[in-house]
Amino acid sequence: MKLHYAGKYSGNLESLPKREHHENSVQFKEPDDMKKFAVIINILGIIITAVLVFTVTYISRENLSFTGIIIALLSLIPHEFLHALCFKKDVYMYNNLKHGMMFVVGTEDMSKSHFIFMSLCPNIVFGFIPFAIFLIFPNLIFFGTLGALAIGMGAGDYLNVFYTLTQVPKGAKVYNSGFHSYWYK
Repeated sequence: MKLHYAGKYSGNLESLPKREHHENSVQFKEPDDMKKFAVIINILGIIITAVLVFTVTYISRENLSFTGIIIALLSLIPHEFLHALCFKKDVYMYNNLKHGMMFVVGTEDMSKSHFIFMSLCPNIVFGFIPFAIFLIFPNLIFFGTLGALAIGMGAGDYLNVFYTLTQVPKGAKVYNSGFHSYWYK
């Protein structure tokens, strides 16, 4: 993996890394622009986070951990770095904090399962594992807080997994080009 920090995303879809399309490629049926995608993932993220925060406070009967909140916010960059580690070639990291997003774009082919793993990897590490620890040990509110917030922050990743599971046939390869994802067989 060769990580390139591309800085603040300009809003110009044409500026994102692209590749030549495979002759049989099919674009994912997904939002056409970053703003529409950001609205969807922010709404989804707020709903997920609200449900999980309620769960943490209900189970623990205590307030959220301030340290857990800070660590969850600080996990944004490591979250994207874990995505990047799943690529073998060049991958570009952008921030779009105006729309509440950071993201990576790599254009290499991946199997369907590898693409799903790449999408979920940081959510497992920063979200699901800490939240599971909290569910086993409810007095560890730090883990519940971190997990709840990190799971909610992965809403865009879950949308990509949903599109992959519902649109990509078994045995197909998946890749990104610009803002969109594609599959081919």
